[in-house]
Amino acid sequence: MAVDSRLPNFRALTPAQRWEHVATACNLSAEERNLLTQAGALPAALADGMIENVVGTFELPMGVAGNFRINGRDVLIPLAVEEPSIIAAASYMAKLAREDGGFETSSTLPLMRAQVQIVGISDPYGARLALFKARDEILAQANSRDKVLISLGGGCKDIEIHVFPDSPRGPMVVMHLIVDVRDAMGANTVNTMAESVSPLVEKITGGSVRLRILSNLADLRLARARVRLTPQTLATKERSGEAIIEGVLDAYTFAAIDPYRAATHNKGIMNGIDPVIVATGNDWRAVEAGAHAYASRNGQYTSLTHWEKDNAGALVGTIELPMPVGLVGGATKTHPLARLALKIMEVKSAQELGEIAAAVGLAQNLGALRALATEGIQRGHMALHARNIALVAGAVGEEVEIVAKRLAAEHDVRTDRALEVLQEIRAQR
Repeated sequence: MAVDSRLPNFRALTPAQRWEHVATACNLSAEERNLLTQAGALPAALADGMIENVVGTFELPMGVAGNFRINGRDVLIPLAVEEPSIIAAASYMAKLAREDGGFETSSTLPLMRAQVQIVGISDPYGARLALFKARDEILAQANSRDKVLISLGGGCKDIEIHVFPDSPRGPMVVMHLIVDVRDAMGANTVNTMAESVSPLVEKITGGSVRLRILSNLADLRLARARVRLTPQTLATKERSGEAIIEGVLDAYTFAAIDPYRAATHNKGIMNGIDPVIVATGNDWRAVEAGAHAYASRNGQYTSLTHWEKDNAGALVGTIELPMPVGLVGGATKTHPLARLALKIMEVKSAQELGEIAAAVGLAQNLGALRALATEGIQRGHMALHARNIALVAGAVGEEVEIVAKRLAAEHDVRTDRALEVLQEIRAQR
């Protein structure tokens, strides 16, 4: 049964009612439903096997972004994140986008790079050609380490050779193994392959191998998303769609030309992407590293998205960035909630997961640019942040909502004001 990603009146429901709606929509079993309604989804014994020196577990709020339609399919998207307004903004932008068809996505093959550093050679260009001549032997040695990956159609597919003739440490050659890692993130696979070929590389070049490690600049493993919104879709009571498009384009151009703005612009994109990565047990640090390095690939740090206006006057947004994520291995397989998140999204491959994350990043970026181009970023964000401030002030139960609504209505979201409102409420009682 196809999932309907629209979540009408979701904010008015209790957490339990929201989870019941999602669980029913996704046809989850009783055991799966209990994972989010009972404490201890990650048992201490399991956590102890995941990392070192375990003393407990740390929880983050998990929410669901609604309204997403990606390549013609509705997707409910779990996000694990502590910051208010992210899920609300992404869901609202997805609601607008679905009126014009939703998001289109694509991706490259899941190719990762492993780097093998070679030093102690006086003829780096000669070593380069010697390695190319031995390409088939090198590939065979690399692929001897993972028969399962080979059986799935993956494996080491090619090599690249990068020469640094004048480094401060003398001539250096770096060989890249290009590995199709299929549905794995791939770090362990490519690192093992790099180590396995090192003795052969030393024999071929006469040099010494130092580092044998993956690169997190996964520029051969890209995810892409595109969205198109008409002026009619973007129009509000206060502003025309055309005016909003012009404002978005001005805001985007600022990020495209100024690295100081681009850093904040791209952080907002990762506000959408990281929670998907965290919720699915993937390595969000690897995704962050690759994204920011990719944003600098042309010599200046710039926007990860592009926004433009087509011939019909519609706003068109695109994003392309490295997306080294997996469905197998690591926390993605061992963490019960990570497996649950993947089931909710009904993803069939690591590439599809990366495309979904890219679409959420694009939606989040649109939400930020639209807000900046209209009423400013703080109005909506602080209204949602008011609940946090009410909790900090000591509000409990129904007090949280009462205090938060007062703060939002007054446009004065401060802890000291929350304390005053809380004291007034309790005095009246």
